[in-house]
Amino acid sequence: MEKEKLERFREILLKKRSELLDEAGKTVDEMNVMGKDNFPDPVDRASMESDRSFDLRIRDRERRLIAKVNEALERIDAGGFGVCEVCGEEIGEKRLEARPVTTLCIECKQEQEEAEKKYH
Repeated sequence: MEKEKLERFREILLKKRSELLDEAGKTVDEMNVMGKDNFPDPVDRASMESDRSFDLRIRDRERRLIAKVNEALERIDAGGFGVCEVCGEEIGEKRLEARPVTTLCIECKQEQEEAEKKYH
């Protein structure tokens, strides 16, 4: 892949990582404030706990995405970005624009999803 395109993807990935880290920081701040709230009403407390659980699930997904972003940045540095880890072919630029953390070309991803359907 051309150096200019790699740098564009690096910028996209760095921006995404920064956004995710900012959101994680906001969640920690909100939870610190929420943790000090005392809800004597069990329904209010249950609602707050449900909201907190939902936020934590979202942040866990974002944490995993941050790890994928970091791996993609490492692939850029190592020269393996944009290459399918299964077949070794180049991943299409449109696919990388839609999902820059991907490690599979569209064909290999479709095969993976078909295999998953058979077992689930």
